[in-house]
Order: sequence, then structure tokens, then C-alpha cells
Amino acid sequence: MITLHENGVFLQGGVPCTESTITAAEGRKKTMAWKILQAHNSGTEEDLKIRFDAMLSHDITYVGIIQQARASGMKEFPIPYALTNCHNSLCAVGGTINEDDHVFGLSAAKKYGGIYVPANQSVIHSYGREQMAKCGAMILGSDSHTRYGALGTMAVGEGGPELAKQLLKNTWDLKYPKVVLVYLTGTPKKGIGPHDVAIALVKATFESGFVNNCVLEFCGPGIKGLPIDFRNGIDVMTTETTCLSSIWETDEETEGFYKAHQRPEDYKELHPEEGAYYDKFIEIDLSKVESMIALPFHPSNAWTIHEFLENAPAILKGLEEDAQKRFPKAKVSLMNKIKEDGSVWADQGVIAGCAGGLFDNIDEAADILRGGSTGNSYFTLDVYPTSVPVSLELTKTGATAALLQAGAVIKPSFCGPCFGAGDVPAHNGLSLRHTTRNFPNREGSKPGEGQFAGVCLMDARSIAATALNGGKITAATDIDYDTQHHEYHFDKGVYDRRLYYGFGKADPSVELIMGPNITDWPKMNPLAENLLVELAAVLRDPVTTTDELIPSGETSSYRSNPLRLAEFTLSRREPAYVGRAKAAAEQEALRLEGKKPEKLAEVLAKVGDADALLQNTQFGSCVFANKPGDGSAREQAASCQKVLGGFANICYEFATKRYRSNCINWGILPFTLDQETAFDYENGDCVFVPGIRKAIEEGQEDISAKVICKDGRVEDILLHVKGLTADEKEIILDGCLMNYYANRAE
Repeated sequence: MITLHENGVFLQGGVPCTESTITAAEGRKKTMAWKILQAHNSGTEEDLKIRFDAMLSHDITYVGIIQQARASGMKEFPIPYALTNCHNSLCAVGGTINEDDHVFGLSAAKKYGGIYVPANQSVIHSYGREQMAKCGAMILGSDSHTRYGALGTMAVGEGGPELAKQLLKNTWDLKYPKVVLVYLTGTPKKGIGPHDVAIALVKATFESGFVNNCVLEFCGPGIKGLPIDFRNGIDVMTTETTCLSSIWETDEETEGFYKAHQRPEDYKELHPEEGAYYDKFIEIDLSKVESMIALPFHPSNAWTIHEFLENAPAILKGLEEDAQKRFPKAKVSLMNKIKEDGSVWADQGVIAGCAGGLFDNIDEAADILRGGSTGNSYFTLDVYPTSVPVSLELTKTGATAALLQAGAVIKPSFCGPCFGAGDVPAHNGLSLRHTTRNFPNREGSKPGEGQFAGVCLMDARSIAATALNGGKITAATDIDYDTQHHEYHFDKGVYDRRLYYGFGKADPSVELIMGPNITDWPKMNPLAENLLVELAAVLRDPVTTTDELIPSGETSSYRSNPLRLAEFTLSRREPAYVGRAKAAAEQEALRLEGKKPEKLAEVLAKVGDADALLQNTQFGSCVFANKPGDGSAREQAASCQKVLGGFANICYEFATKRYRSNCINWGILPFTLDQETAFDYENGDCVFVPGIRKAIEEGQEDISAKVICKDGRVEDILLHVKGLTADEKEIILDGCLMNYYANRAE
């Protein structure tokens, strides 16, 4: 089904091969990725400085981004910037908070010249595909699933500060990435959908980090047989492989998308040149892909549905044990999903968002359910079309009627089921979702309070097949159904009558409308001569997600109030973290007032003259994790640590570039350790880094430090800060990105 090749390959005559008449260095310049990146680059060929063609943000992130850029001197949006309202449009938590942010967004679009997409009109990536993607363009989004590669657009999901940089006409800086060939052959079987391919790809690549921070370039004869929604459905899930971005060959199917969306001028053919060289190579035989299921708590925890059903007792028992370790307060029970005949039953199905809510997915789900019933027991099916134009077309074709008649509920365009703000199952419920993620709490439960529910990812077709059987988990390849293909017709008038198009029409006289929960960022100090941090959270999990660092769901209602949001940091993973971080911050506040905090002086006395060190040693909290930052691009995973007085992360490896970038942009030192270094320290131990400011100024990458343990031991440790750009060094020295821009404005 999927084969990974560590070796580099050339693409010659449309076929991967290991030998060529040209060198790898020559061949790498023949990829689509090279041409697009260099066309947007003002740096060197290896040290890229990228300016994007357009940007998008949703209502969890755009207030903070605009506030950062405004504080740094922004006067208008220099490129098209769409503000969508798809992440908290249905949340009831926080009183007027959600609509206050939406009103702020519209006032900002008017003041600075932006595009405003009202609540329930479209989810962020549907609008990006429908109205902003262009062949050969680059788009930046403050959402990790910013992926439009199947439309010929290289798109990247990053934290908010990177968008603020673009608003200030700065650049996105990175080393030229590795490019991996994804070579598609064959044709999917009936019943196989894009999520089946995507889940299989994530399973094959995630754990080993095979494509971490690489660009995936999709080529091969298998592309031709895939409808555009199928391609988009695979492409959006490439985020879960931890790749950097993606790009696909384009053809008449891609051209048809642009024509249907009344933008034929935005299409052009994209293909790698003869002899294009790739650093690695992935083969996917689409004809061998089976119906897949990804079990909690990650899209890579995947099986074919047949494998899962054959081994359900052992798999669910293991899942129960894993869940109980993660959430000791919850009474986890999943074995009762297995009936006497060996079948496994789910409680809920959801088809939603930028991956599931596409026209073709819902249209085929309707074909499967037409004339049938979801039953009148515990199982429910909710369907969220990805935009109003998609919903309108589904209504016209009769798909909506077929789903409603079968017992499904049709809901508005909303991202909530993808991050835990909608369709929360009952305790111990098992939800099947065609959405992007199934991390803990992505279904909205609160296991720290004794609640537990789990999400399995499945394709819309298998979810519909399961619904047809009343919740009995069923592969779509195991049922017989007729499909009625409908050509998609996009009605742009829906948007023209409702959206605000303000790019190029900035009006400085417009006042921003700021509700009581929209607050400015607290003051952040520059990096001192020395640094002392206390471990406030020591996380031993193989990977720590951004959802664990700052939970999604109702906590995001406080996204525009940095101090209040910070109270939720690590609340569902390490509840004592906030108290520990605050205690450290109080010690630092006393130090800055010229006082002598006893605890701080006692620790510093173990490494030198405490009175002298108190004058020039910054003190705060630190998080250790083996591999932090998988998941969302939300900058709050880092900014909340900084708001609470966090100054460093220590890890063996950062899971994603975007989380590391977020740490740097908030002035959090991104320390790494050698893999063979044992980090046996615990909460309350401290790490002293003498001369850290000078080390950053001089570009030192290996930095000697000392661990001061609670039991009095002092041990040497070697930390690394690898590959900082000149700007990143200055951002850390200044204390955060906002300080960096403010200092230069002055």
C-alpha cells in the first residue's frame, strides 16, 4: 500500500529512478517546490526569506495577531488577509466573548483593509481553497492545516507571530527544506475515500519522523484518476505527517476547479522538470488502500477497519489501559463496545471541517444512506458542510434531503468538532469523525474531571456505512451502494452578498471595537546576562501536543485575554504547572523590585555569589518534554508559558518547526539536548545558564549549564540552541517579537 524509501531519487520520464545524467544539486532545482519557494524568496538559495501572497486566520488567532502587529506599528494589511469565524462561532462559553471578537475582526478588516468572512459562512480552509488559492502562489495561515497543495499552492500553517511579521512586511525565514516525492499509482476501490489514503500515509510516516519539516511533492499517474475533492482531502491531512508544506502536479481536473469557482486565470500547469531530484521517496499504490480507522489518541494510531475488527478485544483493551494511565480520574470503559458476535459499535458519527465537509464526501455519504436509516438507538450522525456554497449545492442535488431522511442532522459550517467545541459524546462514548485530529480532548470531554470520550478518525464513506448499520463499525468497501455523481457548481453570489471585501480599502478613521475581554499583551523584559529557570512541568511522554500545552475547546474563548487564557496552560496534562510558574514569576517580580527573594538567593548561592547574581540573573519557569509541539499552530501554546513567566523549553527535539518558531517569537529559549543525555530531573529542580545573553549574541550553539537539584546536588549539563537566524537571535535578546519591532520603530 505505502512504501518508504530513505534514498534520494530522480524523476525521469515520469518514473522515479536512482541514477541520472545530472547531479542531485542540479536536480533539486527542477522540482515544483524549488521554483515556487525561490520565486517568493529574497534571501539566498539555502537561507530562504519568504514573502507570502495572501494570509488567513480564524477567530481563535486573528485578534492576537492584529494586536501584535498593531503594537509594532502596522498601518494596513499589505497583502490579502482573510479573517474567518469558524472556530468559536457556536461556543456558548464566556458570554459576549465570541461575538466581541467577531466585531473586532470586522472593524479591523475595515480599518486595515482585510477580508471578513462572517460566522458559519465557511471554515477557514474552504474559503482559502475557494477564493485565495492560485497555482504557483504561497499562502500563510495561523492554522496548522493550511494546505492547498492539490490546487497548486504551497501553503504553510504557522503561529500568529509569523503572520504578524508578514503584516509588518518582514519575511518567513528558514533553511531550504528537504523535498520528498510522493508517487501515486493505481486507482482507489469503490468505498475508499481521501481519509483512508491520508490516515495510511500518516501511519506510515509520523512515528519515525520520515517527512518532518519536509515539503511533500505529489506526482505520478495515480493523480489523474482522483477528483479534486479527493486530492484536497489527502492534502489537508499531510499536516499530521509533520511535513512543512505540500505541492501537487496540476492538470485538467485542477483547471476545472478554478473554472467552477470562476477564477480560470488563477490556474496554470505545474509539473516537475525532467530529472527533478528528491531527498526521499514515498510510493502509494492507491488500488491497495483499504478502509482505515485511526484510534485515539493520534491519527497515526491506525489500522485497516478489517484488522481492527479482527483484533478488537486486544486493541481496545490496550487503548483502555493507555487512557487510564493518561487520565487516572476517569473510569475508562471501551470493551463494552464489543458485542457477543464480535462486532464493535460506536456512539456517534461526525463528518465535518476542512477534511470531511467537502462536497464529494457528503454527496457520497448521502448515496450510501439514501433510503436507509441511522436507527433510533444511541448512535447519532451529524454533518457539517464546509461552506455555505457547498451546503447550497448539496441541497440542490438532493443530498441534504437524503441525509435528513435517513436521520442525520445537518449543521452549519463550523470547525468545532475538529478541536472539541461541538458534538461532545457521552462519558465513555466512542465517536467516529471525518475530521483532522483525534488527540485527547478533541471531542470536548474533560478527563481531568472524570469524564472520558474517544475519537476515531474514519472516512465519510465508512462513517455513512456505519450509520447505515445503526452504529456497527463497517468499512464502506463491505457494502453495496449506487453512486450518483453530481458536478459541483459554486455560487459566488452567496459570498458577495454577505462577506466584507476590504483589501486595498484601508480606512484609518475606523475605530477598533474592543470588547472587555480583548486586552493588550503584558510587558515582557529583554533577556538578562544570566538565566535561571525552575522546572515547572516535566513531561515524559514520547510526544507532547500543543493541545496538551494549551487545551482547545472552551478554553479558547479566552483567546483574546492573554492573562486569563494562560490560567489553562497544561491544565489537562500537568494541573500544578500554573501554580508553579506563578510562584517563580513572583520571585522574579521581587527581584526586579530590588528585593532579595530568599528562595532565589538560596538557589543562586549554590553556583556563585548570590547577591551579585541577583543583579543580572533572570528567573522564571521552564517546561521539559521529550518532543513538544506536535499539532496546532496556535501560538498560545508558547505565549501562555511566557505570560506566566516562562523563559525556556528543554527537549530532545521539537516536533514541528512552527512550535519552535512560536517559542522563539515569544522569547522562550529553545534548548535541546543530545539524545544520549539523560534528563533525570524533576519539578522544582533548577537550571542555571550563565552568560546566556552573550552566548546568543555570539551565536554559540553549545551552551554549558548547571542543574541545581532540590536535594542540593549541582550537576553539569550541555544545552544546545541550534540554527538561530540573525533575526531570531535579536528577538530572543529583546524578549519577544513585539519588543523586537518596537525597538526598531523607536
